[in-house]
Amino acid sequence: MEFTHFNEQGLSKMVDVTNKAVTYRTAVATAFVKMNEETLSKVKAGTMSKGNVLAVAQVSGIMAAKNTSFVIPMCHPIALKSADIAFDFVDSGISITSTVKCKGETGVEMEALHAVSVSALTIYDMCKAVQKDIEITDIHLVSKTGGKSGDFEFKRS
Repeated sequence: MEFTHFNEQGLSKMVDVTNKAVTYRTAVATAFVKMNEETLSKVKAGTMSKGNVLAVAQVSGIMAAKNTSFVIPMCHPIALKSADIAFDFVDSGISITSTVKCKGETGVEMEALHAVSVSALTIYDMCKAVQKDIEITDIHLVSKTGGKSGDFEFKRS
């Protein structure tokens, strides 16, 4: 078995994707921010003292997707064609979904995961004055398309 992430000296390297085909690629990831009813009500009403929580979390998630290679050392810089963040209120918190798309030689799974993670952290940051015990949970890849490994759909075991 060839180890693609190590050089001849056994040190980590960025994988060479120069010979990979350019394909249309998508990735969808999710995260959950669990909070109490009081905090959730303030987010919904837009009355959190730091401002519109979801608007800021949306921008931070998109910025995170665009800058993943600056944070995750072996990620390739990718020219994203689309990045979107969606929020759903549920009884115990906020579900975050990111959808990222590109045409390239490598996938956008890390960009989608980075986007929901940073969006969740932004929600925490903007709400921590009201509630310190907010939980960020269930970060995972929901689906991906394109590339040599083909499509993927998350199935909870």
